[in-house]
Amino acid sequence: MHTARHIALIDELCVRPFPAEHGRSHVVELERSHGLRGGDPAERAVTVGQYEKYRDAVYERLAPRWGQTAPLNLQTVLLRTEREEIPEPWASLSARARVAYLWEAEGTGRWVAVAVAERDETDEVQLLAVVTETDPV
Repeated sequence: MHTARHIALIDELCVRPFPAEHGRSHVVELERSHGLRGGDPAERAVTVGQYEKYRDAVYERLAPRWGQTAPLNLQTVLLRTEREEIPEPWASLSARARVAYLWEAEGTGRWVAVAVAERDETDEVQLLAVVTETDPV
């Protein structure tokens, strides 16, 4: 894993203009597993654990800058999508990940989230970063 590179990319996304076709958000893949689509559940569990460590390493670098935060329970957000319209990128993030670390990036007007996308067992495990102007739900 390349924590310093991930932090640099997150910093860049905090100032980069948003692409018109994606609304007011950047969603980027920081890391991706390979060969786990529909594979061995035990191997997948080990990989998810490793990606959670990667997420936590990014948290450890960003927490001194933007504050320590409790993890955001995306399961609650996912349940709310059944009853109400949840704005993007939060609705799709909750469909992909269970937990995210979330900060308001001081002086940028943007929110930053880091999560492990692992809900879909037919897809690869991913470490994601989200930078958005949309307030978290």
